[in-house]
Amino acid sequence: MRYLSTRGHADRKQFCEILLEGLAPDGGLYLPENYPQLDSAALTRLRGVWQSQGYAALAFEILSLYIDDIPTADLQALCAKTYTEQVFGTPHIVPLKPLQAAGAAKPELYLQALSNGPTLAFKDMAMQLLGNLFEYELARRGEELNILGATSGDTGSAAEYAMRGKKGVRVFMTSPNGRMSPFQQAQMFSLLDDNIHNIAVDGVFDDCQDIVKAVSNDLDFKRRYKIGTVNSINWARLLAQVVYYFAGYFQATQSNDQKVSFTVPSGNFGNVCAGHVARMMGLPIDRLVVATNENDVLDEFFRSGVYRVRGTADTHETSSPSMDISKASNFERFVFDLLERDGPQTKAIFGEGLSRLGFFDLSGDARFAKAATVYGFESGRSTHADRIRTIQQVFTRYGVMIDTHTADGVKVAREHLNPQVTMIVLETALPIKFAATIVEALGRQPERPAQFDGIEALPKRVQVMKADADLVKAYITQHCD
Repeated sequence: MRYLSTRGHADRKQFCEILLEGLAPDGGLYLPENYPQLDSAALTRLRGVWQSQGYAALAFEILSLYIDDIPTADLQALCAKTYTEQVFGTPHIVPLKPLQAAGAAKPELYLQALSNGPTLAFKDMAMQLLGNLFEYELARRGEELNILGATSGDTGSAAEYAMRGKKGVRVFMTSPNGRMSPFQQAQMFSLLDDNIHNIAVDGVFDDCQDIVKAVSNDLDFKRRYKIGTVNSINWARLLAQVVYYFAGYFQATQSNDQKVSFTVPSGNFGNVCAGHVARMMGLPIDRLVVATNENDVLDEFFRSGVYRVRGTADTHETSSPSMDISKASNFERFVFDLLERDGPQTKAIFGEGLSRLGFFDLSGDARFAKAATVYGFESGRSTHADRIRTIQQVFTRYGVMIDTHTADGVKVAREHLNPQVTMIVLETALPIKFAATIVEALGRQPERPAQFDGIEALPKRVQVMKADADLVKAYITQHCD
């Protein structure tokens, strides 16, 4: 298996090379040269693996289709080490939870529980594996890695909990100053491990993401300080997320003749892009429904063909803050496929046109229609009022408390239900991470896992700085030299 850049760079690389690299040299994102194809017999075999051996074995089977430069026994051991009941709290790892009213013949839809990991958010599903992969590969090479990341809330804590104490790894995590929930901030800033560095940037998440890309595109600095990424621009992280689409499908169906749809709360497009990859492999997915909050750049694209980045002043601060993103970096992967893998055109759109114009328009391109007809994408938008109403309805009707981002997903999923096709909404986090909005909706505090009692009162360590890539590079230099 070889990987190529979405922007047409000539290099073809193996998995472990791009694991530590992040962005391609031309600023593009890596994708496999082709998606492995699974026929009905292969799906039946994987269903059997899931049913008899569980999530870790299923993860190995999916990952091994894309990773051929890690010995089989080592990859199996890495999956077994990562996906355990001790880490994720349940032997199923990602169980489906029906939203079914008393007396109803069947559930309205299902939630796929992805938030049972150490930081109570779906990012743990991939980040725990990524931490083990990094430690394994760095030990094999006798090297070190400085991870530079950007977070709107959940990626940062998931990365830091996965990397804390890992040999050969330092983490430099940028976040928008004051724009995460108090619980999210406490999860990150209370980690005092020597290899964890938090940088609060005066700006919005897109400013943080721009800094990560600017540093990664400084190839001399990147090579000198061995800069890697944990954001979903890193293919390994997105690949790990592909696995839970298969697990969700096998739980919701009895045979490969059945289809399911997934609704995915989306900001940076990584989570739903993993669904796109699963669908391209042959998983029988009917619709991939993108749910946005008030920062609706993705919904606007799927409705109109216009992708229009918002500026800092136009990026709304919402009660589902992990989706307060208007520049979805993973979207480039899907557009590359939509444009029939035309690297030069993708480079013209993302590498030049978007930075200069702030938008691109595919509405006049005949290929745009394929987003829905071939790739199965639909979309919708949710507001604060929608979130409050949905949290109330789900709790009253089903006795289930959901977080604000999952509420965005449920609201939009209801607009796309098909009685013939099971709908699964990907849960993104546990309600405690966004307690203020839960109290607003329900008048009560969400349950807090015992290990997080008093976390907001713990000592914190964070460096506040302006949104300037040079300042971040100077900070990295100071802590590495």
